[in-house]
Parts: sequence; C-alpha cells; structure tokens
Amino acid sequence: MTTGEHPLPEAAPAPPPAEVLADVVGVLGDVLRIDAARIDPRQTFRSLGMDSLLTVELVAVVNARHGTAILPTDLYDHPTPESFAAQVAAELHRTAAPRPRPGRRPAQAPPAAAEAGPPASPPAGEIAEVLREQLAAVLGCDVWEIGPAADFTGLNVDSVLGAEFVATLNRTFGLRERAVVLYDHPDLAALSEHVAGLLRTAPRPPAALGARELDVLLDAVRDDRLTVDEALVLLSRHG
Repeated sequence: MTTGEHPLPEAAPAPPPAEVLADVVGVLGDVLRIDAARIDPRQTFRSLGMDSLLTVELVAVVNARHGTAILPTDLYDHPTPESFAAQVAAELHRTAAPRPRPGRRPAQAPPAAAEAGPPASPPAGEIAEVLREQLAAVLGCDVWEIGPAADFTGLNVDSVLGAEFVATLNRTFGLRERAVVLYDHPDLAALSEHVAGLLRTAPRPPAALGARELDVLLDAVRDDRLTVDEALVLLSRHG
C-alpha cells in the first residue's frame, strides 16, 4: 500500500439464514422466559440479561436441536443473537448437518378417531435410566459409575454442568425446568420422581409422528445425538 492510500473497509458479515435466526431467537426466548417477538437480534446477550448459566442452557439446547458442537465461550466472539445464529449456520454448512424446518415445533397430525386420551407417561424408573445416561454424558463417565440414587453434589455437578444436564432433560421430556431444580431434588431418584410427577399432572397433547419426523428421530439416534432410551421416551409420548 503506497503512502496516502486508505485501507478498504471490511465487508460486513453475511446475515444468517432467516430460519436459523428465528430458531435461535425462539430458543433464547424460551431460556429467558420472554416472548421471542420482543427480542432484538442485534441486541447483545448481556443487555438481554444473559448470565453464565443461561448461556450454557442456550448453547446446550441449540446444540441439541442442530447437532452442532458449539461451546458456551464462543458467545464471547458472537455476542448477539444475530451473530450467534450466523455461527450456527456456518457450523451447519461446515458439517453438512440438516437445518431444522422453519417453526419451533413439528406440525401435529389430526388425532385418530379411535384414540381416547393421551398416552401414559413413562414411569419414574424409566425416567431415571434416561437421566443416568444423560448425566454420564455430561460428566464424561460411564453410566455404571452413577448409582440409581446418585447425589448430584457427590458427583461434583457444579452450576455449569447442572445447567447443561437440565437443558438436556428439558429437551427430552418437553419441560421448562431451571437449573435450580437440582437443589430442590438433589439426587437422581428425587429428580426422576419430580419429572414423572410433572408429566402426569401436566400432560401435553400428543402429536403423531409422521414418516419425516420418524426419520429425523432415527437419524438423531444414529448420529449419537439421542440415545435409544431417549428416543423410546419421545416415541411413547407421541403414541
């Protein structure tokens, strides 16, 4: 560059695909417990009230939905929902992972006329086995190292690991629990009973799985994004 020349301005980063941005903002709304329509995607996470635990929860849910492997610390380099969505889109492009269809939830098929009432919720024992597998994955240990009534404090589940664990629990069972649930239910047995109680007392309308949704579920199992037990729980809740 000769004297007197000025550097060319850097090109603005490409905006993320609309469906990826809408999905990230929707997840963020769930995490913050606010209407996603109120979120300005160019506003910083800090100004939106995000703390370290909520950041872990957000990233865990996004990774679960998209099959990505983004770290919570990546949000330092992508401090707004818009820039974070661009990172998610870049990860999907790099790994050739399928993007979720537009919308927050799969469309529900009309219930069959012969059906009467929602399917039975999974029992606490079945839930406990699913939670054991999820907790083992979070802690990076073998599932057999965790007893059926393991105490979370004894397993060194700190606030960050707890937030990731609860985010996975919410994804599996369709709940909206916060990480503090582990303080009120401090071991696997108590947490499993709590989840079973929530599913019994607040059953959600079942949505029939179509061929495409079933393929997505099977792909998630094959790609190790869902365990077989998690898939069975989801199938049982859809009839």
